[in-house]
Amino acid sequence: MKQLLFEDDPQFWFETLRVFGHASYGGSDFGEVVATASRIKPGDYDSWHDEWLAAAERLAAEADRVAAAHPISARDAYLRASTYYRSAEFFLHGLPADPRIAYAYDRSVDCFHRAIEGFAGVERVEIPYEGHVLRGYFYRAPGTGPRPILVAHNGFDGSAEEVHFFGAAGGQERGYHVLAFDGPGQPSAIHRDGLAFRPDWEHVVGPVLDFVLADPGVDPDKVALLGLSLGGMLAPRAAAFDERVKAVVAVDGVFDAGSAVTAFLPWDRAEIERRANAPQDEELDKLLAAGRAASPTLRWATDHGRYVMGAATDREFLAKYLTYTLDGGVAERIKCPTLVCEAADDLFFNGDGETQPEPRRLYERLTGPKTLLSFTAEEGADAHCHVGAQRLATARVFDWLDETL
Repeated sequence: MKQLLFEDDPQFWFETLRVFGHASYGGSDFGEVVATASRIKPGDYDSWHDEWLAAAERLAAEADRVAAAHPISARDAYLRASTYYRSAEFFLHGLPADPRIAYAYDRSVDCFHRAIEGFAGVERVEIPYEGHVLRGYFYRAPGTGPRPILVAHNGFDGSAEEVHFFGAAGGQERGYHVLAFDGPGQPSAIHRDGLAFRPDWEHVVGPVLDFVLADPGVDPDKVALLGLSLGGMLAPRAAAFDERVKAVVAVDGVFDAGSAVTAFLPWDRAEIERRANAPQDEELDKLLAAGRAASPTLRWATDHGRYVMGAATDREFLAKYLTYTLDGGVAERIKCPTLVCEAADDLFFNGDGETQPEPRRLYERLTGPKTLLSFTAEEGADAHCHVGAQRLATARVFDWLDETL
């Protein structure tokens, strides 16, 4: 898709398109996004924060002002404010102690909570997990009797609140229960409890399935699992080890998450892994620093990656991130039907010209029933996770689930 804003900064453009896309389910408004983004200085994290925060504060104040007399208007404003607060703190994670992070994150979640008070059948949940809780939302479909359920989670940088726009609202209106949650490394777990990511995601999904299957309204024979972005590797990983998952959706499919970073380096994967895990490697450190300076995407990914992976340095983040793979026979263990989505112009996982795009690598390794679903530029859906075409992506995913379950 043509970059309409931030022509020299693909990362700022992608995050802007992501916000645009949430308009599909009421999470943004086109004019608000254009007006806000047009005031941001390209590549300037402080400017990005300041403008999105100002937009969020204005909307939240308006929602507070009209809440008693006009609850629908307030609900809509709170939902958009939640998106803009989340955007405000998105690029600040390179300095985790920055107080602006906690403020914007807390306000984003609070506004989302205020918004869902106006939606029928949506409740906040806390799922027991290794002495902590995983926080999320249960979207209960209307009607009686056991219903199919979609358990959905985000990826490297998205939240359970954002899943509202990536399938939760769309699933509920189609007759599915949906459970959206944050696992370790994802926003509520890292912000509230300091729980960093872990690659063995079956140990995360297991307690979540225990929780939903205890609900008499859930049909245990129609349990689907969906993961977004890095979740496109995590959800298949969980499905490989938990037979309670009857169908899995990878949006978009990821076989080896480390490819998003190794593409910037001159060695093969084995050499990069050896260097990343060495006690020291000045050459790799210099290349990572140079990559950060040259690539807005690598700059953001390493900043955020240190934060969510519990890493002190970019090299330590890389070492941890290289463990996020379905190699070693994991992909081949998946027996349930699997939907692998791919984007024609994926910013992160589109291969480097010599290696295939990650969705294709995952699809080819699957041995069970499988479907590859491609999204194109002609559809306006070619960006990572189809952020510019969320209604289209939601429809195709749930159509596949209808036919599969």
